[in-house]
Amino acid sequence: MYLMYVDESGDTGLANSPTRYFALSGLVVHERDWREFLDRLLAFRRTLKSVYGLGIRTELHASEFMRSPIDGLSKIDRLAVLRNTLDEIAKLPNLSITNVIVDKQGKPDGYDVFQTAWGVLFQRFDNTLHFSNFPGKFSEDYGLVLTDATAGSKLTRLVRRMSVYNPIPSSYGGAARNIPIRKIIEDPHGKDSKDSLPVQIADVCAYFLLQRFSPNSFVRRKGGHRYFERLKPVLNTHASRSSDLGIVQL
Repeated sequence: MYLMYVDESGDTGLANSPTRYFALSGLVVHERDWREFLDRLLAFRRTLKSVYGLGIRTELHASEFMRSPIDGLSKIDRLAVLRNTLDEIAKLPNLSITNVIVDKQGKPDGYDVFQTAWGVLFQRFDNTLHFSNFPGKFSEDYGLVLTDATAGSKLTRLVRRMSVYNPIPSSYGGAARNIPIRKIIEDPHGKDSKDSLPVQIADVCAYFLLQRFSPNSFVRRKGGHRYFERLKPVLNTHASRSSDLGIVQL
């Protein structure tokens, strides 16, 4: 089984929103590699403790982490912690990251940013499983989604609906076809991010995905708007043919 840990950055509002974009990042790891994956994350947190004095249990919630002093770290050191986190992720074996970003500018009234972004992420997860394109290429395996526990009921309804009714537009025109998702099992499982290192890592990825498209002044000044590209070795490039980084842009 493949596990996908997901978190978001930005907000889903269209009117009076503080952000133009909404970003999702999903870290996918096979159950066979899960223990090594977690051990590497724990070892990295111990390194951050040794080098920066960052508490091992201090949550890496990137936007809040950058907004205010944490564990006595300066802003430049906090950015360095997040940059080092991306570099460590990029070295992890058998990891794949799927990314979706919505540009809300110009979207019509009634456009559902939340449903669209998450629906596309679930569809890409299902597709990549179906075509055995995740590391390991386990052709018969299914997937389970684990998310930050903030929108559990909405995600549950979305996955259940997509498993029955999931219209896919035809590439050649004509009516959409109903192709229900089949490889995602169970409802999405919500986890408190403070207790889940993989969800925190997904948050850091989503933050720099957002910063790639709409960086704040400090991140831009320090070159952080290019940090997302450091993840290139582990990006799911099968998710989109229109981007060499595999980012699905909506």
